[in-house]
Amino acid sequence: MSGAPDPAVGAATVRAPGATAPGIARLWRRELHHYPPTRARYLLLLLVVVSSIVMYYQQYVAGSVSFRILNYYQMSFRFYLTVVVVSSVAGAVSSLIASIADRIGRANMVVVGLLVVGLVTFLGIPNAHTRATYALAVATVGFFEGIVLVATPALVRDFSPQQRRGAAMGFWTLGPVLGSLTVSLVASQTVDSHDWQFQFRVAGAVGLVVFLLALLFLRELAPSLRDQLITSLRERVLAEVRARGLQVENAMKRPFRQMVGWDTVIPSIGVSLFLLIYLSAVGFFVIYFVSVFGFSQSEANGLGNWFWSADAVAVVGVGIISDKLRVRKPFMLAGSIVAVGMGLVFAALATRPHTTYATFVVVIMIMSAARGVAYAPWMAAYTETLERRNPALVATGLAIWGWVLRVVAAGAFLVVPFVVPSATPVADYGPQAAALQARYSTQIATLKVVQPATLAELQADPSNRKAEVAAIAQIHAARGVPFAVAAADLIAASHIPKADREFLSTHGRDVLNARAAAPKEWQRWWLICVVGELLFIPTIFLLVGRWRRSAALRDQQEHDRQVNEEFEDLSASDQFIEGVPA
Repeated sequence: MSGAPDPAVGAATVRAPGATAPGIARLWRRELHHYPPTRARYLLLLLVVVSSIVMYYQQYVAGSVSFRILNYYQMSFRFYLTVVVVSSVAGAVSSLIASIADRIGRANMVVVGLLVVGLVTFLGIPNAHTRATYALAVATVGFFEGIVLVATPALVRDFSPQQRRGAAMGFWTLGPVLGSLTVSLVASQTVDSHDWQFQFRVAGAVGLVVFLLALLFLRELAPSLRDQLITSLRERVLAEVRARGLQVENAMKRPFRQMVGWDTVIPSIGVSLFLLIYLSAVGFFVIYFVSVFGFSQSEANGLGNWFWSADAVAVVGVGIISDKLRVRKPFMLAGSIVAVGMGLVFAALATRPHTTYATFVVVIMIMSAARGVAYAPWMAAYTETLERRNPALVATGLAIWGWVLRVVAAGAFLVVPFVVPSATPVADYGPQAAALQARYSTQIATLKVVQPATLAELQADPSNRKAEVAAIAQIHAARGVPFAVAAADLIAASHIPKADREFLSTHGRDVLNARAAAPKEWQRWWLICVVGELLFIPTIFLLVGRWRRSAALRDQQEHDRQVNEEFEDLSASDQFIEGVPA
């Protein structure tokens, strides 16, 4: 911003914001007819960000206890992914429906979404006793999350001028990031000492508390104010004056026809592909690190803590820096290039089973931070692109983005079982097989040294004396123990319950084969995610914004000149009454 004096200072002071409705009507009539002062604006933005965080916390909590959910419902991994796909499709549909936020407002949509998701997470999912009711509850959460996905960034855009949009969108991006981090933090500390329903109850309780805060305090700008483009805070007085003559209905005719274009749809596809690694981290990191590297569930969630922490720092920091430098695109390009490089490193580690926990911490932190460096400026640039088309239809443009993102997510979860087929037997049978192997480790070690043909004879006829003698001899030869000890070990192995023996015989080898194939299959999936990051890069060029700071500053100086002229014309026309536009 140039150093020109602010003509608004001394000429007008915007009144403190307040809802037009008195008393209890304030709970649903939330419009502000004056642009809020700085402190109130920051508090409103904070409430929107907190609402976003808790919404994503509830949306993602299932990933931290996915193995336990599969076991509890005796649910196959494919069914589990189908539930996720249905939830994503529900979110895609609701994202398009949420475009009505341009007409009916955003705040009440957020409040209702928080209430429904809080109740379903706190009461519905923990008390769902069948797979069908669990799936219905998850789809309900996905539907309302799609609405909030559109409404919250629209509110952030409304309360943030373009010169501070990067920081504002960086803080909004903390929603999914800190939501995921909260999942990891809570799960890493409590997953081993509580049932899986505990994770949902905690998330739901937090969601209901934030719902009460939003019910009481969340506000939004009146349509005539939010439907304008504001570059800097000094223009808020002009916005109130312009609002007097703004024909809101005319500006919102044929909303999708106005907002669908190459510069809105293609970047939405690009960023959705770029976020494949993020979607995979939410849905599969626990399964991946447990099944491929043998980490515990708490350790796998602990890696998530590092992943999301690095992301959180990056999105806020780069958002502030991009505002100061007045450019977004260089950060998108640099972040995506580093993300591609670290994605390749992460994929390479899939086939290195002895990779240490500390190595993964370093790799995923750099990979996640790079993603944040690209994503926060992208969100700012995308909303600015929408404003160039029509600032009255920003929610419609965000609905397009939300729809595309959910469709890509649904497609990704449909594709994963075909790219990583080993994930199905590992997820379906792995936990039970591991538990049985731990329980009968000595007996299983004994049976492993018995030749397969002899073991098959014993399983077909336990009273086969010839096979029994042969098995004892084989144990004696393989382990170097006396015949009496070998006979005792064989007797102990024969006491494994029939159901457990049949499970290990039927599925144990499937799990072993799947674990052997898993590293290369997961590596293939991570490389697909890297391709998505590469495809994102050319879509950057379709968004508005300069590449060089000098060009951006020249644009700002020209805009400041026009704003100064408008202030001068306004002062000359004597349109201020009692410090507020008449």
